[in-house]
Amino acid sequence: MKVALLYPPLCDPTAPYLSVPLLAACLRRAGIDVLAIDANAEAVAWLLRRDTQAALAERVRARFAELDGRRSLDLASQLDYLQVFEALASAAFVPGAIEDAVATLRDPGRFFDRAAYGGAVRIVEAALEVAAASAAPLRIDFASWRTPFSLLTPDEIRRDAGPSRDPLHDWYAGPLAARLRSANPSVVGVSVAFPGQVQPAFALAYAVRAALPGVHLVVGGPAISQILLRIPPETVAAVLGPFDSAVAGEGEEALIDLARAVEAARPPRGLIRGTCDRDLADLPPPDFTGLVPGPYLSPAPVLPYDAARGCYWGRCAFCHYGPVESGIARYRERPAATVASHLRALADVHGASLFYLSEDTLSSRGARALAGALREAGGGIRWATDIRPECALDAETCRALADGGLLAVSIGVESAAPRVLARIDKGVRIEHVEAATRCLADAGVAVEAMAFTGFPGETTTEALQTVAWLGRMHDDLSLFICGEFALTHGSRVARDPGAFGVAEVWEMEGDELRSGLFWRGHGPGPGARVDDAVESLSGRWSLRSYPWAGSLSTAHTLLWYDRFGPEAFKRAAAAPSSPPRFRPPRCRYDVASMARSALEEDAAIWDVLVNRRRVVSRSAWEALAAKIPPARPVGG
Repeated sequence: MKVALLYPPLCDPTAPYLSVPLLAACLRRAGIDVLAIDANAEAVAWLLRRDTQAALAERVRARFAELDGRRSLDLASQLDYLQVFEALASAAFVPGAIEDAVATLRDPGRFFDRAAYGGAVRIVEAALEVAAASAAPLRIDFASWRTPFSLLTPDEIRRDAGPSRDPLHDWYAGPLAARLRSANPSVVGVSVAFPGQVQPAFALAYAVRAALPGVHLVVGGPAISQILLRIPPETVAAVLGPFDSAVAGEGEEALIDLARAVEAARPPRGLIRGTCDRDLADLPPPDFTGLVPGPYLSPAPVLPYDAARGCYWGRCAFCHYGPVESGIARYRERPAATVASHLRALADVHGASLFYLSEDTLSSRGARALAGALREAGGGIRWATDIRPECALDAETCRALADGGLLAVSIGVESAAPRVLARIDKGVRIEHVEAATRCLADAGVAVEAMAFTGFPGETTTEALQTVAWLGRMHDDLSLFICGEFALTHGSRVARDPGAFGVAEVWEMEGDELRSGLFWRGHGPGPGARVDDAVESLSGRWSLRSYPWAGSLSTAHTLLWYDRFGPEAFKRAAAAPSSPPRFRPPRCRYDVASMARSALEEDAAIWDVLVNRRRVVSRSAWEALAAKIPPARPVGG
């Protein structure tokens, strides 16, 4: 019996994620042979090769020439035309620059050179632009993978998995398929942690199914669990598509049972309910065999570890995360001495000194116990985690945490408006948050603040109060993020909208995976003034998008804290290097005019579908788009 475990694209390629190492550890302890593959890191490494980028760039140029040569362009073709036109400049320079950019991100010296690092990040992001444009209308980054009709139906999922729609298809069907055929596993498990991995996981699975038709394909992880737990049971089989089965919930025990069943020729089908309350005391440490060092875009390993699961507060009205139907999983911790022993062993094996404790939150008591255990174990390990900003984080506790290796924490501020914070049911007052932030910062810990605006019923004044608080706390905050409220299935707001002043909640007819959830409040909510305030505030830090240094809780950010200290991102960012000069080809169409009209028409169609008809499908969009006159060449 051999099980292959795959972590699919597309997400952070700078460090391993926790799910596959944890599952591998449990399977190996049960005597099951495991092949662990970080398909995300390996696919990104393949995508960032010179030959791959050259081939994708040629596809972009060919697609542009084909569209530009048409006698007219309907709306869908206009949108594709604009995307490939925008990518032509990147297609011209990325193939020749990508190998040095990758080398910079892996080099222990150049990685910490601000100008070199910024240039490398820009080139990698341009490479993603080329990859997406080669499969227009695909849009991708390291947090999302989307097309206009992404994940609406099983048919749309399969369509988006086609060779012309997925720039990673050749890697799935080539190197990955060959490796799996050679290993000949009986089970292939795909762990989907984040929404941006859902479509690539299905595309990967279709390729694996074609290469190994007899293998048992199983999918699991938080992102897929949340989908499968909310759709009607009678649709699960259709949604699973290439997968034989799926585990919703924590998968360690369920996957062992599944492997034994396949070995006994009793393969399970459909949805399997995993646990969400496993005792963590005897859980083995994650096993990174076959994964580390790996092709990660970093000069040193930053390893994840789960010291806890769930949330001990578990009452925030906006929150739904993890493989549970609503709210959040029950809180559990590993014993502090066990965690310290595991981290020490992993450090010795892999040469790692930085760890990210990947959990919803770690209790202040558990964090202090861990810090004490690490001090007793001899120190030398630095770690980061999410922590709740509460009264227990006083000056003495924060000094003890720092003395025990705490490098950085992310704290959930949510809102600085007392009324909104109470409606969220955060359980702390903004004075508590402020005191905890200052104690942590005074102890030398990098503090990252997570906040959002637009909670139902919030006024513009209250939203600006949060932005002002973040600005006032600048000296104590190493980084911040201030996003916009998004309603999620399973949260208290979604389950009881009337209690939070939500006038209406709806899903879209045609969204068979129930991927979208829409809502309307009684008032307009915060507007452009808040967006402008956040943008202005952002200029006081050197912020970058996920997963780069300057985004919250990422491997690169932790490496920079370790090198430069908590002030790493308050220094002026190096001026970005200018891309090579590029003369765009002569276009038969008026690109500027098309950009204005096509984007406006597309937005108007989606407004009709989402807010008026509340029906979404390819055919519905195409019916409205057909009423729009096609674009014609200048002078044509």
